[in-house]
Amino acid sequence: MSQSLVDDTALGLARPVDTASGPEPRGRGDVRRVLRFLARRPGLLLSVVVLVLVVLASFWPGLFTSQDPLKGVPAQNFRGPSAHHWFGTDELGRDVFSRVVHGAQLSLKATLIAVLVAFVVGGLLGVVAGFVGRWVDDVLMRFVDVLLSIPALFMSLALVTALGYGTVKVAVAVGIASVASFARVARAEVLRVRQAVFVEASRASGARWYSVLGRHVLPNSAGPVIVLATLDFGSSILAVSALSFLGYGAPPPAPEWGTLISDGRNYLANAWWLTALPGLAIAATVLATNRIARALDGEWSRQP
Repeated sequence: MSQSLVDDTALGLARPVDTASGPEPRGRGDVRRVLRFLARRPGLLLSVVVLVLVVLASFWPGLFTSQDPLKGVPAQNFRGPSAHHWFGTDELGRDVFSRVVHGAQLSLKATLIAVLVAFVVGGLLGVVAGFVGRWVDDVLMRFVDVLLSIPALFMSLALVTALGYGTVKVAVAVGIASVASFARVARAEVLRVRQAVFVEASRASGARWYSVLGRHVLPNSAGPVIVLATLDFGSSILAVSALSFLGYGAPPPAPEWGTLISDGRNYLANAWWLTALPGLAIAATVLATNRIARALDGEWSRQP
């Protein structure tokens, strides 16, 4: 056996290597880790499914219903939930399920705009304050303290009154009201990363400030801010729905989620489903996003 091995080595021949017991590819290992993580948390798996369904409904409502959310049959008004009308019908005979599905597009669009505004503006303020420091940090953080002293809903009401009614204006108002929390988290993370050894080494080696910021500070401080954006997604849904409920959103007959609840409250005595089922859709979406944010915040990092 040893003589054969010597001969093969001398001739430059390589014996076949058994790869069956070798390490599995990185991509396959990551997929198995994600599947194992979800399998151990059925609540998280259900939350992911709910959020995926809501996102699909907001972009492709035709996948879930073919009925017109604005067209009703007066003869079929106030029909309870059934196989033909899953969420029942409203006072004009319109299918409530189709209105909830199509309303996801308006509500989710406003929520995404609100989170994007808060993420960009608040993150920029926090990064500038944490990275520059000195008097710039003092001025920006005192401005953030003023924003934090005002309740978010009151600030949103004041801003949307100044900007005017409409889905986009409601979204901008909600996003500005959430800027302060993003600025605080971004500043804290930038201050933490700025004092790291690898950042000091990069500066000592002569790297420019923008290179240090782009290659080291921002990538290593973005994680908690992204988790906050996921958590703020649920809060923004509630804020957008609350302003729509008060009449600041898209004008009727646009089926925003908050507008659906506002319209149905006048018929609670004989048509409970007009308010309860759209409210259940909002609650399920908010709970799903909060559960996913909690998993991203600490559970995934503790996954073996």
